[in-house]
Amino acid sequence: MDATASSKDSAVLHRHLDSTFLNMVRSEGNFLILENGRKIFDASGGAAVGCLGWGNQRVAQAVTNQVLAAPYCATIFYTTRVQEELCRDLVQSTNGAMARAYIVNSGSEAMEAAVKLARQYFLEINQPQRTLFISRKQSYHGITLGALAIGGHEVRRAKFEPLLTKNVSRVSPCNAFRGKVPGESDENYAKRLAKELDEEFQRVGPDNVCAFVAEPIVGAALGCVPAVKGYFKAVREVCDKYGALLILDEVMCGMGRSGTLHAWEQEGIVPDVQTIGKALGGGYQPVAGLLAGHRVVNALEKGTSVFVHGHTYQGHPAGCAAALEVQRIVREEDLLSNVRAMGDLLSTRLREILASHPNVGDIRGRGLFWGIEFVADKETMGPFPSEDHVCMEVCELGLTDKYGINVYPGGGSVDGYTGDHIIISPAFNVSREDVEWIAASVGRLVVWRVLAWFGSHDNVTTMAVGLINGRLAADEEARAEVDVLNSRLEKTSQLTKKIQACLGRLDATGKSVRDVAGPLSGETKKLQVLGNNIDAVIAAIEKLRSPADSKNDEEQIIRMGPEKAGLSNYLASIKRLHKALNDMKASNLRSTQQTVADLQRLVKTGNAQLESSFDKLLRSETPRAIEPLHYLTKNMPFPVLSHEKITRLGLMNSYLTGVHQQNTGAGSSQESPVIKIYAEVRSQYLLSTLGNLATASTNTAKKKTPEAVYRAGTNGMGTYAQAMEGLFLSEYDNICSIFMREDWGPVFQATCQPALVELGRTLRELNSHIKSHITTDCFLAYEIVEIISSLSNNLESRTGELKSSLAAALKPIRETAKSSLVDLLEETKRQVNGLQSLPADGAPTQLASQTMQRLQSMVDFLRPISSIMISIGDGGWKTAATSKGGATDTISSLPSFDVGADGQEIFAHYCADTIETLLSSLDARARVLLQQKKAVIGVFLANNVTIIERMINESGLATLLQSRLQVLEVWRKKSAALYTETCKEISIHLFDTVHTNRTARPTSGQGMVSSASIMKGLSSKDKEKIKGMFTAFNSGFEEMVARHKQFAMEKEVRQMLAQDVQHMLEPLYNRFWDRYHEIDKGKGKYVKYDKGSIAAVFRSLY
Repeated sequence: MDATASSKDSAVLHRHLDSTFLNMVRSEGNFLILENGRKIFDASGGAAVGCLGWGNQRVAQAVTNQVLAAPYCATIFYTTRVQEELCRDLVQSTNGAMARAYIVNSGSEAMEAAVKLARQYFLEINQPQRTLFISRKQSYHGITLGALAIGGHEVRRAKFEPLLTKNVSRVSPCNAFRGKVPGESDENYAKRLAKELDEEFQRVGPDNVCAFVAEPIVGAALGCVPAVKGYFKAVREVCDKYGALLILDEVMCGMGRSGTLHAWEQEGIVPDVQTIGKALGGGYQPVAGLLAGHRVVNALEKGTSVFVHGHTYQGHPAGCAAALEVQRIVREEDLLSNVRAMGDLLSTRLREILASHPNVGDIRGRGLFWGIEFVADKETMGPFPSEDHVCMEVCELGLTDKYGINVYPGGGSVDGYTGDHIIISPAFNVSREDVEWIAASVGRLVVWRVLAWFGSHDNVTTMAVGLINGRLAADEEARAEVDVLNSRLEKTSQLTKKIQACLGRLDATGKSVRDVAGPLSGETKKLQVLGNNIDAVIAAIEKLRSPADSKNDEEQIIRMGPEKAGLSNYLASIKRLHKALNDMKASNLRSTQQTVADLQRLVKTGNAQLESSFDKLLRSETPRAIEPLHYLTKNMPFPVLSHEKITRLGLMNSYLTGVHQQNTGAGSSQESPVIKIYAEVRSQYLLSTLGNLATASTNTAKKKTPEAVYRAGTNGMGTYAQAMEGLFLSEYDNICSIFMREDWGPVFQATCQPALVELGRTLRELNSHIKSHITTDCFLAYEIVEIISSLSNNLESRTGELKSSLAAALKPIRETAKSSLVDLLEETKRQVNGLQSLPADGAPTQLASQTMQRLQSMVDFLRPISSIMISIGDGGWKTAATSKGGATDTISSLPSFDVGADGQEIFAHYCADTIETLLSSLDARARVLLQQKKAVIGVFLANNVTIIERMINESGLATLLQSRLQVLEVWRKKSAALYTETCKEISIHLFDTVHTNRTARPTSGQGMVSSASIMKGLSSKDKEKIKGMFTAFNSGFEEMVARHKQFAMEKEVRQMLAQDVQHMLEPLYNRFWDRYHEIDKGKGKYVKYDKGSIAAVFRSLY
């Protein structure tokens, strides 16, 4: 079946209407499969699109599920869960640097949106004069007119130049290969380019510029060219200087392609707007996007709140589903570590194979994004003529049966018209074997394509001497094979002549051909078998002799060692020795036993030297310790081993691990010597670096005054954990770059173990301190629980390791934190029962404010406390047994640290129980110490209730306890009842017990009462009784008023109790006065207060 399709017979408006295209029917893993079944290895992921390879079932299923659920969304009215989740995932991936995301279908659409967003930003902040953009020459930002106008790719712009906007100017790209002058450092080169950009701002008017636009790693236009160190920091400073935005185009180089999820993470800056695409969805759906920083989003939110832009298919559910699942897989499988490790290997192999090639000018890139630029003359760096289409010919040659590899072509890297390069950008999950094959295949591809150039171009007259020398051995081997074939051909010719003679005799004698041909055929076969056997024996003998003959040469290399002989040469030599040793062992000939012994000795020596070299190189790159605060305070990533050293260490480990597995068996649990070396060297570095912070964590827990309550953030444990996380993650990156995937976990565990042991010791020491100061420093326990739990979750999400080790280290403090809930309640009871006296004036005790201060402080640690309370259950603090038993060595996952309704409700219940315990204990103690002085007890309880309520309302407890304040209302009523017992005794004197027989006693409320009339109806005895009642009331009332004023009452308490007294006594007195105030004819001897004067007395109580 034909695997090609002619464009002339197609209804498709192809890119080239006179070309023939390969007909691809499916793709699996890293392979593209043509209609005739032929496979092509996709080493470029299309245009750096494929990041997971092809045929990933998880992504396909996610897209299918979304299409079945909701295939389309009109975003003017609706949103979808999948779009919201994807945008949240993207924003969170920037660690808070960006604020919102916008999903479209292509990189060009994303760039169009970025340009319009930049323009609208300045309209929102009232700077409408900013309409200009500055970009770079030899840049490409998309094919739509707006994006094309921003870019500087001359060939793609040429036909549409009249249509492109003229408000874009361009500065030089940061291309060290072609831009640096001889002797110029990277630092000076970056400064020179920043100066050029600054001058361009000034030339066009700095207040007129919207944004500067650039790719962190220039893809299609230059061929994977990263900026020199410091360039983007300098660019950021220029933009900030003039108030312009910085737009970074990461459509091709971003979303993990360069080794970090966002390429700008390696530059130490954050853009204002970032475009993403390609690896965002990995090619499973057309999807791209834009990330906007807080500065831009805040302007929109404070302004019109409308982004005047949109597409019919923006935020497409299927595209969002694909992108979300791709990013989850990248994160869950830690593919970025593989990108960095395999990227280092790819760059090393490409340079080993092609760096000295006469037509390879430069090999550059990052992660799994590498470009090779071709030159016609290596000394002058002159390009091939553009009409030769060199890059396209290389790529098309790769698609042939002989090579079966897909790489990506690019041109115009010199001046926009000339200059050829290819891009190698395989999937993120590519294996070490795949990378080795890619590098070798690209090497063969370039070599053979250059041979063709030599035959067709007069201007190329010489080849690299190294290339010719490198092929001499292969040519000699080929000649030897031709000689053998000629010899066998001669024997075949002789046999053919004999057969022809026999046939002639058969014709003459008339015998049957079958009778004669049978024996001849048998003899012929015997001769052929014999000849083949002889050839095989000779070849075997030569093969056995070869190691013995070459042993001396290999021994010389081994004696030189990896440093002097060169690592690649040394590894090649020891591998040859190893293979020769295995071959000789397989032959089992006595004549080779001495050679076998010699080879074993050489291989053992070589392996030992390689282990020693690994150890020496690792120690030379490992400082005794670094100052972690230097990196934390400057928000800098902790250092990792250099790419060069990682590559060398990885090569040595790869060989030594293979030898170890061969010697011990693939399933052996015995640890590789390389792992032991690495763990020993690097673990001491981690331990020493963190040592001072461990000491600081215990020292900062010590207090000058024992009563001082721990304040959040004053202990060094937070810094200690932050440094540990940064160091461990950097170490994990080193490990992933050096060791095989199956070794990552064991090596990481072994390397971190001494530092974890020291962490455990530090936590045990802190735990002893906390137990000794449980009432004041229990908060430190809560804080440490959250810090270490967050550390554990962060490390597990990135590495999948250390959770059980950290849980074991945290266990003592976690148990102390749990038991503290019971201990604090018991301590409250103990302190109350320890009171020896209470104020006679009812003043509150300090225990109330101290207890409430403790609860207020707990709110600051609500996340870990919530986790602890959920683990012990609602009411679990009521028994000491709960806190002592059921201990586990687990650490809560991050979701359990979300302070949800359950955690809040349980904590609110605990607070209510604490308050109830406090007030019940105070009530019981007051009855003992105050000897049933009900008024004093009432004032005392009311004061404490008021202080508790006030401290609730003035703190974060208000929201938590809003539905539980009835407990205070109960105690408020109880205290008021105790206080107003005195009023009841006084009110007895106002109850009307006088009856007259002459007239009926008027009922209350039956109109005006005539006191004089009532007096006339009373007997002398009754009148004396009324006088006595007034006198007794006056005495009791005045005593109560005096005592009320002497009590130490909170303002709210005084008002509450005064109101209760007034409501209880004033109506009774007024009624009594209305009936009997004429008893002393207004002289005031018995009736001391009229209604107005007693009201004044009541008011004085407030």
